Amino acid sequence: MLTFLRENLRWLAGGVLLTFASAFGQTWFISLFAGAIKDEYGLSDGGWGSLYTVATLASAALLFSRGSVVDTMRLSRLAPAIATGFALAALGMAVARDVWLLGLCIFLLRFCGQGMFSHIAMTAMGRWFEARRGQAVAITSLGHPASEIVIPLLAVLAIAGIGWRPTWIGVAVLLLLVVAPLLWLLLSEGRAPEGVEGGGARPGLMGRQWSRRDAARHWLLPALLPMLLTPGFIGTVVFFQQVHVADVKGWTLVGMAPAYSAYATSAVAASFAAGWAADRFGAQTLLPVLLLPMGLGIALIWPAEEVVAWHVALGVIGITQGMAGALWGVLLPVAYGTRHLGAIRSLATTIMVVSTAIGPGLTGILIDAGIDFPTQCLFMGAWCVALSLGAVMIARRLTRELTA
Repeated sequence: MLTFLRENLRWLAGGVLLTFASAFGQTWFISLFAGAIKDEYGLSDGGWGSLYTVATLASAALLFSRGSVVDTMRLSRLAPAIATGFALAALGMAVARDVWLLGLCIFLLRFCGQGMFSHIAMTAMGRWFEARRGQAVAITSLGHPASEIVIPLLAVLAIAGIGWRPTWIGVAVLLLLVVAPLLWLLLSEGRAPEGVEGGGARPGLMGRQWSRRDAARHWLLPALLPMLLTPGFIGTVVFFQQVHVADVKGWTLVGMAPAYSAYATSAVAASFAAGWAADRFGAQTLLPVLLLPMGLGIALIWPAEEVVAWHVALGVIGITQGMAGALWGVLLPVAYGTRHLGAIRSLATTIMVVSTAIGPGLTGILIDAGIDFPTQCLFMGAWCVALSLGAVMIARRLTRELTA
């Protein structure tokens, strides 16, 4: 492992930086400002959730139409350009006074952060690595939990100390003056995949290089659609509605904050375990167990009375989130090849982003209708179990096709 890290440090570091910096466009970070934003703009839970949903859906549409640029444009140019747009969106959050401008800024935050930064990182790892792709994806995915450990406390302290708008100015400065130059430096050289003879694009099922259109028509992607949607949906709403959960349960955000560390720690461990398992046994073997931890964790929120149950719940949910990054990062190039991986990943990423868009609006409307979020969690848990049972058949069929 140490040799692997040393020989591939610049590429792995670039991937980690992308996933770490994507935090500023992730729901859990934006939700830290939810209370102040709702008060400032006079938005209800349903209104704020609906605005967030519309902005995220718009970002998903743009990602779907432009995500294939990763296949054609040098990452040393693309990533800094996206970082610059990301910084402008953060600056917009600091100065916006109208709801429409707030929505535009959220749209850009979601597109640049959760969308393109994560998309670039995982597409690059899928293309650059072959024999140890699972480990590369797992290492790159470390940026997500690392940001969830480091950033929340700093953000909460900054909001309390200087206010929520100046905090966004700080984010903009960091993205423009630190992240963008580092991405240009780390991604200035490409990498040919190792582990097999030659360095060209690797084929997928049936020895083909699948286009996005062909992949969308293949049985696998439609079958995986609910599994692609669910982690993003639940992972988003559990953070987006944390202020509501605190109100319902009588907890404080300070008391709930250690759950971020539990979530991140379990995600790290699960990511490395899943990356190793995907390289050793095949990513498809993880499908039946992917959603079981999330189902258990989200269901635990319903009866929880003490805040420690929140910590446990997020720790268990983090297992699924860590596994998901490694699973999709390995499964897609294995199934569909690497030549059009950026276009295919943009489709999968768009599906995931859509799920994060649906969640806040739907759960916010249900809350306004009198169905509190902890009650909703029980039904989400049952949904995860049902999908896990169906995933057994998907894994068996895919294994047959991969070994044919």
